[in-house]
Amino acid sequence: MTTKSDYLLRLKIISLGNVNVGKSCLIKRYCEKRFVPKYMATIGIDYGVTRLRIRNYDVRMNIFDFSGHPLFYEVRNEFYRDVQGILLVFDLTNRRSFDTLDYWLCEMKKELNLNNGQKSSIIIFIIGNKNDLKRVVDENEAKLWANVRGYQYFETSGIQINFI
Repeated sequence: MTTKSDYLLRLKIISLGNVNVGKSCLIKRYCEKRFVPKYMATIGIDYGVTRLRIRNYDVRMNIFDFSGHPLFYEVRNEFYRDVQGILLVFDLTNRRSFDTLDYWLCEMKKELNLNNGQKSSIIIFIIGNKNDLKRVVDENEAKLWANVRGYQYFETSGIQINFI
């Protein structure tokens, strides 16, 4: 007899956002339980995996770390297929990274064919990163931006391990 604990669920999650907002750092912290202080730009796509136990299910979370550089758009667009979750990350210390969130939403909607205002089952989280540093993006402004679009908003820091 098969029980729930015999099932392995696989989740495909992608991270989007400008270069140097901390996507790789968050993924390494979450999947590998380590902080990498030296910045190394992601070339194309990187990958992290972790296992969770949720309600007697083994869940394998595959997190694809997309480079935020425009040069890698053609690489990124191949990985949108069959995604269940999106982490849209910006840097709380960098106003431009917040201002370009709409660009990332447009890319995502285009690649997922969601431009007609249709609803999607994909879960999208907006993440303000580097909350351990002096911010230039107000928390209330970021929350409002996310809420107006129907997304959940979180703030975190890869250094301080909060909300990861």
